[in-house]
Amino acid sequence: MAGKLYGLGVGPGDPELLTLKALRLIRESSVIAVPGKNAQESVAYQIAKQAYPALDEKTVIAVDMPMTKDKGVLDASHRAGADVLESYLKRDLQVAFLTLGDPTVYSTYLYLHRLVEQDGYPVEIVSGITSFCAAAARLNIGLVERSEALHVIPSTYRDLSALELKGTKVLMKSGKKIAEVRERLKEQDADVRMVENCGMENEKVYTSAEEIPDDAGYYSLIIVKER
Repeated sequence: MAGKLYGLGVGPGDPELLTLKALRLIRESSVIAVPGKNAQESVAYQIAKQAYPALDEKTVIAVDMPMTKDKGVLDASHRAGADVLESYLKRDLQVAFLTLGDPTVYSTYLYLHRLVEQDGYPVEIVSGITSFCAAAARLNIGLVERSEALHVIPSTYRDLSALELKGTKVLMKSGKKIAEVRERLKEQDADVRMVENCGMENEKVYTSAEEIPDDAGYYSLIIVKER
């Protein structure tokens, strides 16, 4: 007999955007796992804690997921993380792994999910509200209409040629390239808006490429719409 692993999307930041299903599974799970070195410092933990104050009454564990592109380091950390989760699953305990936004969109949880599934344990992904949908709602705009295409672009992993694509562009993970991205966007005849820390206490909204600062935080999302 083995426990089951759930990958739960907790939404982008506002605890009221946590789904009823995710909240139920948090209540029902014996173990709550979050990414990071310190569980209480995890943004996913902080979101869930606001929605479910009794969170600390459960076993809460941190699974370190280093921010690197070194495949060897990543593979080792994913294996170690899966082993930690499996140490609870083999004791027939239900584990809920909390992740920002939706687990299917650029989530580090997916690597653990695949390994745990390959090892024969039952797993399930529970969808959450994505950051780009929440950001569009915060801006009171639609993402796409009629036959428009939607492109979700991880800015840190690609060159900026994707900015030439037709349709609406969602730029995620701009990070250290934010200044370069901003300068390219200033050259385009497009409606550019950015939400930083969407749904969180320190949320900031920018309504043009010119307003985007050099020191925008990691949780910054840019929406580019054709005029």
